Amino acid sequence: MYANDCPVEITADVIGGRWKPMIVFFLETGTHRFGELHKLIPATTKKMLTQQLRELERDEIVRRKVFAQVPPKVEYSLTRHGKSLKPILRRMSAWGRDHKSRYRRMKK
Repeated sequence: MYANDCPVEITADVIGGRWKPMIVFFLETGTHRFGELHKLIPATTKKMLTQQLRELERDEIVRRKVFAQVPPKVEYSLTRHGKSLKPILRRMSAWGRDHKSRYRRMKK
C-alpha cells in the first residue's frame, strides 16, 4: 500500500488534507460537537468536515460518540492513538508561527 513503507507517507495519509490537522489540533483541547468544530473551522463546508471526521474515525484517530436522544447529539474526541499526534501538531503549530510572516506575504 505504501511505497517502501515510507513513514512520512503513512503519516501524511492519516493526517493529510486541508482540515484534518486542524480538527486534531482543536480536539486536543477536549471533546467537541460537530457544530463547535464547524465554528472553529468556518472555512470548511459541513460536507467536507463530515468526510474528514469519518476518515479520522476510520483511522482510529477520532472517537465518535452518539447519544440516543432527540435531537441527536454527537461528540468527537481524540482516541489514545490520536493523542499520540500531539507532538507532531505542536511542532507544526510552532513552525507555522515562526514562519507566518513569510507566507502571509506570499499569499497577497
